Amino acid sequence: MASNDDAATGAANGNGTQNQPSLNVLAQYVKDLSFESPGAPNSLRGRDKAPGIAINVNVNANPLSDKQFDVNLTLNAKASFDQEVLFNVELVYGGVFAISGFPQEHMLPLLFIECPRLLFPFARQIIADATRNGGFPPLMLDPIDFAQMFQQRIAEDQAAASKVQVS
Repeated sequence: MASNDDAATGAANGNGTQNQPSLNVLAQYVKDLSFESPGAPNSLRGRDKAPGIAINVNVNANPLSDKQFDVNLTLNAKASFDQEVLFNVELVYGGVFAISGFPQEHMLPLLFIECPRLLFPFARQIIADATRNGGFPPLMLDPIDFAQMFQQRIAEDQAAASKVQVS
């Protein structure tokens, strides 16, 4: 005899195999990696002060099929001291994600918040290894708030759309 829980689940699902939301990483890959140290070996000498480091982050997503998406996390880090560029590292780190069972309104947050959040630790390690292998201390990027980045991007898109309507 089925328990009430089993009966309720079966009734809600029809056949007990409800389409549960799922987000799976199918593949991760380095799409592009560049490390430049134009002033080496002079740029490797010790300094009194820490260099200035500018970091840029971008996320792009493209559908591969109805349920598979290619998400690219682009990280650029440029270290300079006075006018001298010490190093410039650029990484495009991608992942192929299978996403199913989510409402359509959740797709953009999944693609631009959750997917890059899953990719970031691996990309962070690649950046750290590249700078260390280039003769510098490893650059350990701080965690990135992809939700805040996404909200900012949406606000910028809405502002651009309202400017177009006014024109």
